[in-house]
Amino acid sequence: MKNIKGPAIFLAQFMGDEAPFNSLDSICQWASDLGFKGIQIPTWESRLIDVQLAAESKTYCDELKGKIAGYGLEITELASHIHGQLVAVHPAYDELFDSFADASVRGNPKARQAWAVQQMLDIAKASQHLGLGAHVTFSGALLWPFLYPWPQRPAGLVEQGFEELAKRWRPIFDAHDEAGVDVCFELHPNEDLHDGATFERFLDAVDGHSRCCINYDPSHFILQQMDYLQFIDLYHERIKAFHVKDAEFNPSGRAGVYGGYLDWIDRPGRFRSLGDGQVDFQSIFSKLAQYDYDSWAVIEWECCIKHPEDGAREGAQFVEDHMIRVTERAFDDFAATGADDGLNKRVLGL
Repeated sequence: MKNIKGPAIFLAQFMGDEAPFNSLDSICQWASDLGFKGIQIPTWESRLIDVQLAAESKTYCDELKGKIAGYGLEITELASHIHGQLVAVHPAYDELFDSFADASVRGNPKARQAWAVQQMLDIAKASQHLGLGAHVTFSGALLWPFLYPWPQRPAGLVEQGFEELAKRWRPIFDAHDEAGVDVCFELHPNEDLHDGATFERFLDAVDGHSRCCINYDPSHFILQQMDYLQFIDLYHERIKAFHVKDAEFNPSGRAGVYGGYLDWIDRPGRFRSLGDGQVDFQSIFSKLAQYDYDSWAVIEWECCIKHPEDGAREGAQFVEDHMIRVTERAFDDFAATGADDGLNKRVLGL
């Protein structure tokens, strides 16, 4: 068994215009002071990283790593959720997702997709230059408007949708394979990859590509009422990144999984700060250790009640308290009889 690394924190939800959240140096100092050992960097946040420069210059990446290391931190992964989302956008969401893209390609879905794919190719190279083995993202979606089968979906629609999604991701996977980096999808609502069944369908469509992996986030499975522990049993070989995020699901006579278009504070399913929700993290950390997960435990703070700075401070200690230093020997080794082929044969009566 192997040891999980952490605690680390995803910086996307904390960046802002006020110190200490408005620069790389100040937010690194803040994270370090809270006891974090790693940071996950959102690729769209130019105050943290210049992705194009990182793809072109290993010197820039070495300097970036050095600066972050000066605060006692490591980069865990680059996270490109916004860019990954734009690899596949159904026309119903064109205008809403346009704001995710560079101004030069807005209003032009074909150019926007090409721009997003280039971002992903740059991220593969940047991750390689930074010495990272994984990259966290979203899959995008062509089929999400047809999630519920009414009206009845035309025959072959789902298959064709996944074939197209696979076609768009194959060159991205190949670039990451060349760079030695896994692509870890956060299985998330509004993405075509949102649960185990959709991940399997996509994996089949890309012929089991070795770089097609998972960013495990149990909060999204709580909201879908999935067995998030069995999910680890089923897909542990593909889990290469881990978002530590809590959630709760409290259905009522008014609303359930679909949420009734309610605001987050009133939804039956809502994200919570670590320890305030229903996720059994003790079992999750045990299962991940059992299956030799040896990468980072990265807090993603999202909560409609608690202040983010309190969530981060408490979360760092929460993860620290759940880390397992795995044993190097069996608990009953004191009673071992040693290895002896002759003894084994006698015991078996052979």
